Amino acid sequence: METLAYKPTLHEILPRLRSLYERRATDRIFAAFDVPSAAIAEFARQYAHGFCDYPDPAERVRFWDRLFSERAAIEDDDVPAAYLSEMDQGLYGGLLGGKVQFMAHPENGWISSMVAPLLADWSEFDSLRFDPDHVWFRRYLAQLDAFVRGSRSKFGISHFILIDGLNFAFELVGATETYLSLAERPEMVRRVIELAFELNAKVQDTFFEHVPLLEGGTCSNMCEWVPGRIVSESVDPFHMTSVKYLETWGREPIERMLGRFDGGVLHLHGNGRHLLEVVCSLKGAKAIRMGDDKGFPLAFDVLDSLRARAGDMPLVVEVEYAKFADALLKHRLPGGVLYKVAKTPDIATANRFMETVREYRC
Repeated sequence: METLAYKPTLHEILPRLRSLYERRATDRIFAAFDVPSAAIAEFARQYAHGFCDYPDPAERVRFWDRLFSERAAIEDDDVPAAYLSEMDQGLYGGLLGGKVQFMAHPENGWISSMVAPLLADWSEFDSLRFDPDHVWFRRYLAQLDAFVRGSRSKFGISHFILIDGLNFAFELVGATETYLSLAERPEMVRRVIELAFELNAKVQDTFFEHVPLLEGGTCSNMCEWVPGRIVSESVDPFHMTSVKYLETWGREPIERMLGRFDGGVLHLHGNGRHLLEVVCSLKGAKAIRMGDDKGFPLAFDVLDSLRARAGDMPLVVEVEYAKFADALLKHRLPGGVLYKVAKTPDIATANRFMETVREYRC
């Protein structure tokens, strides 16, 4: 089995995660603990929250290397994997000529990217062309190569989000015009979805051509590690719509993309929980990460309901250490769930609780 210097217990973790995502662990629980980090504290001293310049890829590799080296002694279900946040959303629009903007996030060490709408209106759509020699594709390749070199044998590299379907339409003309076009310009939206599929497939194919699988699986910021070539899909545009819109405009493109690879993981924000049953029914879906957002109950606080609605679909939820520890010791945690435990005091505490996590049965 492959090894990672920053996860000496990898040989124990991957079989556990495989059982979760193959739906053979509905009576078991999994946990990844977040502990205080000197690397993130240093990042916060360097960057205020807000816009910033495109960072040096070598600098980003050093950040992730330091972060994961600090956490190497944690014996939890986390698989250390750097997330290419700089390529998160801005890459796709940038490849077609959009102005990419970057933002620093001192709370987690990310530098994310986005673009303003590319087009004034749909009349400009036919001008869009993908050029493999575009500066942003060359930067993408350079960043992949830098991370592959810098992470080798120490930590993994996570897949990053797809911006296809209506997400891509948002990048072209914005959300309001996209929603209006579903009714007024449906044929144009279908053309956008087709271009989005081609562009996203190219971006993700390139990722897997450069980033080796880890023991036959994909590292994931959403759910640690999943067997196969797995993509990270988004249904965010449908959070503000009815289920019918997802069925009409989302299911076919999403299942087509997941089918092109070995499946995918998805996430739902607080305002998208009404979509849970449909998302769980998507062919190729491997896991759902339940997000927490202002104005909605924490996923952990309504987990019994979410777990019942999701059937045997593996779920990932975030929870603060104090709540998790209390529920664990009272044996009140639903199974088939990966718990991302924030604000854990230290590594020793995480390792002590992992002994109970591994023995836990619902």
